Amino acid sequence: MPAQNLFEELKAALTTFKEFLDANVATIKPAIQALSVIVPEITDLITQLINLMNSLKSEINNLNPGQVGAGLTKVTEFTNATKTLLNTAKDLLTNQADEIEAVLSVVNVVSSLPSLDAVKGEIIALIDAIVANLNQLKS
Repeated sequence: MPAQNLFEELKAALTTFKEFLDANVATIKPAIQALSVIVPEITDLITQLINLMNSLKSEINNLNPGQVGAGLTKVTEFTNATKTLLNTAKDLLTNQADEIEAVLSVVNVVSSLPSLDAVKGEIIALIDAIVANLNQLKS
């Protein structure tokens, strides 16, 4: 079974979080209201989470793999080969592990782009639903 790509992993994480919120907003909301008297920063936490979700949505909206055209397939092959090379070299270049991980982060995004079109709408819908749930917790 092939490894999940970045956007499939994101979709799965968002789905899990959304399902949790869907099932628990009614229970969490009164607890948050009570806690906000003792720990007022809890509402800041929710606001920051909403801001992060909106930032994530903007970044997903800005990614448009269709603009790259036919070259995207070759770029994907290149990034997959790069990933293999870097993962192999990581054990030999232990002093450069941070740099290798930084490059691998970029490689993971680029190599996942072909699948983004397939899940982009679903990811945006999940983010919107999560933000709606989080806003309920604040009200």
